Amino acid sequence: MVRFLLTQEVAAHDTAEVWPVYESVFGDYSDCDTWRQAVWDRHSVRDGFRLVRAYEGEALIGFVYGYTGHRGQWWTDNAQKVLGPEVAGTWLGGHFELVSIGVLASARRRAVGRSLMRVLLEDLPHDRWLLMTTADADDPARRLYASEGWHVLGPGIGDDTVIMGRRSAVTAPIE
Repeated sequence: MVRFLLTQEVAAHDTAEVWPVYESVFGDYSDCDTWRQAVWDRHSVRDGFRLVRAYEGEALIGFVYGYTGHRGQWWTDNAQKVLGPEVAGTWLGGHFELVSIGVLASARRRAVGRSLMRVLLEDLPHDRWLLMTTADADDPARRLYASEGWHVLGPGIGDDTVIMGRRSAVTAPIE
């Protein structure tokens, strides 16, 4: 049985626990200190920060996190450049930004990622949710987002990426 833990603040032991899963899934930083200094330390103190961890027994098998996106933050400002003024004006600033979701390979295809995302987004006060993912519509993560009601808003910041958005359940769907 998988259990989920939602937290809004993290300590050093939380970072040390998340790092091996992050590294296993993404592998884009050489070590925990580099990742922590480049990304985690800034993200984990932002407004609206939320981290959800998935455990099987005592073992961490996945995580997801996000926070409130504001203008003046690197991602929001760069998303504004690629989305154009109309879409950016509607979606950016005060949105919830799903930053990273990672599930160990051994725990995939058991709805862990879907459950992590649902716990993260539950009861958010934000009416607009954003994320960036692969442009490959056949990628499992991209299919997961689409099945949960996320829609492509436009190109992403990097090559072969897109920005996806979703309205909260209490607001009108994207048309």
